[in-house]
Amino acid sequence: MAAVLDSAAPVRQRVHWTDRTGHLALAAIALALAAFLAGPLIAILAQSVEDSRGEFAGLDNFFAYFGTPALAQSLWNSVWVALLVTAIVLPAAFLFACAIARSCMPAKAVFRTIALTPLLAPSLLSAISFIYWFGNQGVLKDWMQALGIEQIYGAPGIVLSQIFSVFPHVLMILVTALSLADARLYEAADALGTSRARKFFTITLPGAKYGVASAAMVSFTLVITDFGIPKVIGGNFNVLATDVFQLVIGQQDFQKGAVVAVFLLAPALLSFVVDRFVQKKQTSMLTARAVPYAPKPRRGFDLAMTAYCLAVALLMCAVLGMAIFASFVKFWPYDLSFSLRHYVFGIIDGEVNVAFLNSLKLAFLTATAGTAVVFVGAYLMEKTHGADWLRPGVQLLALLPMAVPGLVLGLGYIFFFNAPQNPLNFLYHSLAILVLCTVVHFYTTGHLTAVTALKALDAEFESVSASLKVPFWKTFWRVTLPICTPALVDISRYFFINAMTTISAVVFLYAPETRLVSITILNLDEAGEIGAAAAMAVLIAATSLAVCILYLGIGWLVERRTQAWRNLK
Repeated sequence: MAAVLDSAAPVRQRVHWTDRTGHLALAAIALALAAFLAGPLIAILAQSVEDSRGEFAGLDNFFAYFGTPALAQSLWNSVWVALLVTAIVLPAAFLFACAIARSCMPAKAVFRTIALTPLLAPSLLSAISFIYWFGNQGVLKDWMQALGIEQIYGAPGIVLSQIFSVFPHVLMILVTALSLADARLYEAADALGTSRARKFFTITLPGAKYGVASAAMVSFTLVITDFGIPKVIGGNFNVLATDVFQLVIGQQDFQKGAVVAVFLLAPALLSFVVDRFVQKKQTSMLTARAVPYAPKPRRGFDLAMTAYCLAVALLMCAVLGMAIFASFVKFWPYDLSFSLRHYVFGIIDGEVNVAFLNSLKLAFLTATAGTAVVFVGAYLMEKTHGADWLRPGVQLLALLPMAVPGLVLGLGYIFFFNAPQNPLNFLYHSLAILVLCTVVHFYTTGHLTAVTALKALDAEFESVSASLKVPFWKTFWRVTLPICTPALVDISRYFFINAMTTISAVVFLYAPETRLVSITILNLDEAGEIGAAAAMAVLIAATSLAVCILYLGIGWLVERRTQAWRNLK
């Protein structure tokens, strides 16, 4: 009987040494995320409960913060502005997304491209443009005052600029949500004589509820944590993001700065939790038997959607066009002749040429290193086995950057890496720390993109390789990597564009020799050279556009060289 029991006992499989190598690599990525993400966040939390001597102070810093009326007012200002912008952007972007996904209007690609153009420029470009439209010497200043708005500086300017800046982020989410629909539901509703309004509230809206909730959370978080727009057009209207900068850089009050960072972290974490909760409640809209929804021509609806999208596109072009026009004006508003004065001043006199090269270096290093780390980490998570105790922690650290604002992350890097006892202190004020901060800041989106691409691959690739005793890295190099190359191109482009335009994540970390062109825009604006600031913002947008075109060419080559198998029958 004992022999029978012994033979029935499960055989303990021996872990191959190649799997051990994968586990070590996964542990290295977990250690890196802990050092460059968890460490700075812990440093912020620790700083918020310490006094100026480094001793534990409990909640005294929080009570002192609320005891300062101006700081407490900043908290309320941030909240109501974020809510107002979200309340305006969400229905506006939803209607635009409906036009893209649910109508037969012409020139969809053109309208969508124009609507997404703000992603190529720093967020503060919109603030600079609205100053030229409605500022003290703005083109439409009298028109604005006729509406009862005395000046654009303050809450009105922040709201308008944030609407323009946040709109494309919300639109991308909603277009994706509305593109996934089962035509059978609408056919059944038509057969039952259901009205269009009822179909919208019983089919369209419930099917897109996860996208709507996610878009609302993204909008609220982006507005409440943005630094560039309030800094340029906020005037005396203080918000949390500008308070952090003033407390840390201006007053050297690190404890209150850490308290404000905690408040900035709270809504982002709340948004992340709500997003995960809604995601669990979301049901699949497309099943194996689903029929993809194809919009049918409706003359009245299509004309209305075309008119609406045309109006939005014209507003987008007006904001972008004003920034471009102002950058080439000789002396606003007295001499509107064409001139390269602002570009010459910014690049040569303002020494932006050095900052521009630094930005290109940052973007290139972030795109290459970030893409490599993100994809390898995702591969080790999805395609290797074992080390189950480690995987939940790595997954949490990979998703956490989505809930951490760039301003908070940058401040955490000050507290963590500027500590003399930290062995990584040598990274402080170097280009390397800017690269690391930027990679960590945008890690989650790249990780999710890589995971999506890897999940599309059958697990039998790895199973067959293991049965043939082929090391996992050979399978990775010869099979997985070529198939997933289009996703790698998308991840690299995402890292590059965001590294060129980011401000909040690096505003605390740059040194004179590592200053970036996006930060230089702030310095030019503070010096009163708003024309040069507009020129540098346009320069960033033009560079981002050129890089996107380059990536399109790379993507086309990749499709030809690595994806020919998709056309085999």
